Parts: sequence; structure tokens; C-alpha cells
Amino acid sequence: MQRSESDQACVMDESEIDRTLIRMAHQILEQNKGCENLALVGILTRGDILARRLAEIIYDIEGVHVPVGSLDISLYRDDAHIGNLPQLRGTDILFNIDNKTIVLVDDVLFTGRTIRAALDALMDFGRPARIQLAILVDRGHRELPIRADFVGKNVPSAANENVRLHLKDIDGYSCVTITRLKDGERIGSAPIGGE
Repeated sequence: MQRSESDQACVMDESEIDRTLIRMAHQILEQNKGCENLALVGILTRGDILARRLAEIIYDIEGVHVPVGSLDISLYRDDAHIGNLPQLRGTDILFNIDNKTIVLVDDVLFTGRTIRAALDALMDFGRPARIQLAILVDRGHRELPIRADFVGKNVPSAANENVRLHLKDIDGYSCVTITRLKDGERIGSAPIGGE
């Protein structure tokens, strides 16, 4: 991994992200013995894009459109009381999740707190048969007992580094970056529309 002058390195480029999503889609299908009773739910704002891409790949493989939804966890976060009021973007789950296998999709797995919030939010929509977790990047540093079922890439990182997914749909380019934090910066998702 080569760092630039800005102390930022690209650890996955667009083609590697694409190949990784194809592999993950195959793993999801293999573990679930196909896509019967399967649905994907992506955590806003990049997990939902990844969920839609995985659904497109599953369609290319199986010829089946699996339901896809997006989940806004803003009101379920345990840090919502810190700082500003949460910015709501809206959950969009237009199918019944009861008794389905839900694959929860997110970009970067860090402490596990986002996933805990997502599980709480998802349960307000019904009772799935089971929930699996698909993560593009696992960076470690878990604070809760959360483990992904499907991991695109493990990216070891230090506590003072930020690992972010940038997607062409939002940022104009696709890349996973790792950046050393400057004094006063917080770890978090890439802002919508880039830096």
C-alpha cells in the first residue's frame, strides 16, 4: 500500500471493488443455496448502493430479481445525542421481511455499532427468518460482538486512520481509501458528494 503526499492510500480500486462484489454475490448464493426467500437491505448511504449492485449481479447469475431495500439508522445510533441532530434520509423497504433471509449490506465494518443500530432498525419492520451481514471492507477494532458473514476484504488499520468507500454514484469515482486522521478529525463515512 503506497501512501500519497496527503497521507491517503487507495487500498481497493474500482475494478477490485467490482470483482469483490461478484465474488460476494456468488458466496451469498452458495451459502443460501440460491436466492429463494432472499432479500438485500443496504445501510444508507453507501451500503444501499452496494446492495443494489449485489442484486444486479445476482440477477445476472440467477435471472431472479431479489428484493432490495435501504435502511436509515440515524435515529437508532447510540451517538445520535452527541453533536448535531441526525440528518434523516429515509428508509425504503417496500417488501415484507417476515420469514425472509435478509442480507444486511454495508461498506466498512469498524466498531460494530452501526450494525447494532441497523439490527434494531430492521426489527421494527418485522421478524426475518435470519439476518446475514455482507461487508465490503472489514477494518477491525470491534467494540461489539459483531462478525460479518461475507467480507470483501480485510484492511488492517490503526485507530487513528479512517477507511472510506468512495463510489462513482455519489463521489464521481470509486475507491476504498485509508487516511491518517488529522488532529480533531473524527472517524466516519465519506461525506456525500466527496470531501
